[in-house]
Amino acid sequence: MKAPENSGEPDGTVNRSAIEHPGISEALARSNRPGAFHCSALATDYDGTLATHGAVDGATRAALRRFRVSGRRLILVTGRRIADLSEVYPRLDDFDVIVGENGAVLYWPGDQREEALAEPPPVEFVQALVKADVRPIEQGRVIIATVEPFENLVLDAIRNSGLELQVIFNKGAVMVLPSGVNKATGLKRALKSFGISPEEVVGVGDAENDHAFLDYCGVSAVVANGLPALKERATLALAGVHGEGVMELIELILASDSDVEAPAGNNEPHSKSQCRPEGNPVEDPSFRE
Repeated sequence: MKAPENSGEPDGTVNRSAIEHPGISEALARSNRPGAFHCSALATDYDGTLATHGAVDGATRAALRRFRVSGRRLILVTGRRIADLSEVYPRLDDFDVIVGENGAVLYWPGDQREEALAEPPPVEFVQALVKADVRPIEQGRVIIATVEPFENLVLDAIRNSGLELQVIFNKGAVMVLPSGVNKATGLKRALKSFGISPEEVVGVGDAENDHAFLDYCGVSAVVANGLPALKERATLALAGVHGEGVMELIELILASDSDVEAPAGNNEPHSKSQCRPEGNPVEDPSFRE
């Protein structure tokens, strides 16, 4: 893959974020979209995408850091609770922002601030699940989660409560959230804080709960172990599984920069200062190592 000779920038410089790869270009052409794509951010799922059995290997993490050093935003979009995520991936500050609880929470690693984007179900609903012998039950700031085969009992509890709740599935997990909350709605809030259009975002995932946010992104990719239904809708099907697929995607994006001289003042990662939703910069320790 080579960078284009001219990206059409007003000053005549090459757009360092233009992806020119046959796989992406051909996929965009099939979907009646232009072959050149401006990438300002990567939004990635965690389990089954970045992680294998909950763990991210060193090579994948190194690729994430290379991506951030390129001056783009790195966003994690996951169904996990933030506390749970921090146990399996302690360096949350590898990311600019984390969309947690399947879109119900934003976590800003720079100042370790967690922001709920919806109201949680009432305690009476949880009590109804306990009474119905649903187990296990995990509670976050907003999300309530269990596993199959308890989905029918969960649906019965929602029906009996009269609450406007939805059930989202994720490879055996059963998640309960307020109606209308999903990974796309959470990602939308995160992108707004950075002033980034979804058309400038590459998204990558593997499972049922990734449909919404991948559809929201300008370019969508699915790792090789992803569900067939997800691949059918994606812009790009990757050859690698799990983290290998994410590394493959990152290299496709970064390769467009390899033969281009960085403009002056454009070689610092965004992570040196991270924006709050209010727009105030906060110190980010991601690169203190």
